[in-house]
Formats: sequence, C-alpha cells, structure tokens
Amino acid sequence: MTPTTETTVGIGGAAESTDMVLNIGPQHPSTHGVLRLRLVLDGERIMSAEPVIGYMHRGAEKLFEARDYRQIIMLANRHDWLSAFSNELGVVLAVERMLGMEVPTRAVWTRTLLAELNRVLNHLMFLGSYPLELGGITPVFYAFREREVLQNVMEEVSGGRMHYMFNRVGGLKEDLPAGWSTRARAAVFAVRSRMDRFDDLVLGNEIFRGRTRDVGVLAPQAVHAYGVSGPVARASGVDFDLRRDEPYLGYGELQDTLKVVTREEGDCLARFEVLLEQTHNALDLADACLDRLAELPPGPINQRLPKVLKAPEGHTYAWTENPLGINGYYLVSKGEKTPYRLKLRSASYNNIQALVELLPGTLVADMVAILGSLFFVVGDIDK
Repeated sequence: MTPTTETTVGIGGAAESTDMVLNIGPQHPSTHGVLRLRLVLDGERIMSAEPVIGYMHRGAEKLFEARDYRQIIMLANRHDWLSAFSNELGVVLAVERMLGMEVPTRAVWTRTLLAELNRVLNHLMFLGSYPLELGGITPVFYAFREREVLQNVMEEVSGGRMHYMFNRVGGLKEDLPAGWSTRARAAVFAVRSRMDRFDDLVLGNEIFRGRTRDVGVLAPQAVHAYGVSGPVARASGVDFDLRRDEPYLGYGELQDTLKVVTREEGDCLARFEVLLEQTHNALDLADACLDRLAELPPGPINQRLPKVLKAPEGHTYAWTENPLGINGYYLVSKGEKTPYRLKLRSASYNNIQALVELLPGTLVADMVAILGSLFFVVGDIDK
C-alpha cells in the first residue's frame, strides 16, 4: 500500500469574497461639478452607493438673510447655472405673492417666453453632454451651436449670457428691444429645424441605445419616496408638471400647446427621450408666447416700487417647474427689507438622492450612464 501525503497550501485572503470601497471623485468643477460617490463593490458589481455632497456649498440660504429683496435675485440665479432665469423667477414670484402684487400682463407673457427659452438652453446642454459621457463626441457640437443661437437673443434682451439678472419684483428690468421678437422667432425656428440631429445621431445610434436601454430603471415608488421631479420623474411614468397641474404665469392659457411628456420604462433611455421631446415642446411654447406678445397693446413691463422694498410680516411658499424639476421657495418675513428666512428646495438635491436606489446591483461600467441620466447641476445640490 502506497502511503498518501497531504499537503496544505496557504491561499491567503485573496480567494475570499471581500468588498472594496471605491471613491469616485470629488472631481473638478469643469466636469459635472464636485460630487463624490462612495461605492461598495463586489467585483464589478455595485453593492451600495452613497452620494457625498456639500463640496460646493456656499451658504446661499444664509446669505439671503443679509440681502434685500432686490439683491437676493443675484444669489438665486447662480445655484443652477443652466437655469438662471427660472431660478430668479421663483424668488420674485414668492415675494410678489407675499406683497399681493399684480404683475403687468406684458411682463407675465415675457417671463413665460424667457422661461421656456431658458428651458431649451438647459436641455440642450444635457442633450449634448450625456452622449459625450458615453463616448459620443459629435452631439455636443450641435448642442452648443443651437445654444449659441438662443444665447444671443437672451443676451440681447438681458445683457447677460448665463446669469441674466432680468427679473425684478413686480416684473422685468426693462421692455424688449425694438425688433427683438422677430429675431427671437427666427432663432426658435432655426433651432427647431435642426433638432432632428439628436434623433439621428443619438437615438438612432445602436451603441447609445445598448448602453441606456433597461439600465438604471427607477420605479415610480422610488420617485415618490425621494421626491424626484422633472424629466427624471416623468420618464418613470409619474405624470406631474406644475405648468399644467398648478399653472402660473401664462401657462393656464397655453394648455393646448403644453404637452407633458412621459414614459413608462424609467431607464436611462427613457430619461433622454423625455428630455428631447420636452425640448421640442418648449420651442412650441416659446412660439405661442411670441404670438401672444404680438397681440398685446403697448404697456408697462413692471410695477413702480418704493425705494426701500419691505415685504409684510408672514410666510408663503411658491414653486415652479424648473427645467430640472420642481423648485420650491419658502419665504418668511418679519416685515423688514431682508427675508427673515428663504428656504430653497432645488430639483437636483432631491433627484441625486435616487442614486442610493439606482446604483446597487448594477455594474461599475453602467455607473456613468446612470449618473449622467439624472441631469443634475452640482451647484443646485449644494446651494
């Protein structure tokens, strides 16, 4: 009988299943902004994810308390730098509600027009940058060309390219320049005529569809749980849009033109499709506003205000359908020239929390596709 020999080989911990903690970011602001993701991985699979925010926090809400009602507009339009006009709008609507102020009809329709042009500018940035994050370079060049066309008319009317500072309590800074409506209409027509580029280059691309279809599916229950809003929520079948459901400005008279775009799939592809279709509709709404402005007789664009503006004691809440989702403004006044408290509920802050639900169970390779499909601005998260 041949004797047997047993040999024990030490294999160490490498063969055991161990989790790895991976930090994505914080990155330089010229990317998506300074956001950090703390991921726990099991091989290539994400087990848990925690978005770590606050790297760009500037304390805007605290600064509101030390600025008067004219000065806070400058702070308000900077947190989401792609939606500056819409950010200003929410603040002045809250102050006007507190004052019980009626805004001239001409200001109402001009605000609605500029808000929709701002929506297109916001969406075009993401329509170009999202394919870029997945390796598609060409769409971003088309997106920036269309943005320049609209930026030119926005700059002509306000004097600013990104931070417009055009809203005022009681209306707008000044009336539209002579001939501006004609140039704005031509710009809207030019952009609309070239929007099919995104259908051809992006939605018609097999690689893009393969990277986004059935990836990062967000259930309607998670949308409600995390307070997700805007295109991200509507891509999951949550049919809610303040412009239709609680109309403000001129949206109550635009219901025939306004189209609330939804999808049921809730994946990255659905979110991009909602954003693209919503851009088409925003251009239609801008045309409708231009038609309405052409019918209005000459009139004031703002209310005359006292040299020192004080809101009466009390509190109010105003919310708007910003390009990225619902923005809310809770204003508390003690009857002074500065707000006692102005709390900002930004769309990106809530939307980014959904990453806790979206990333676990997915592959690291799909992380960028999911992250980019939430269409957030980091300044809008950190405020």
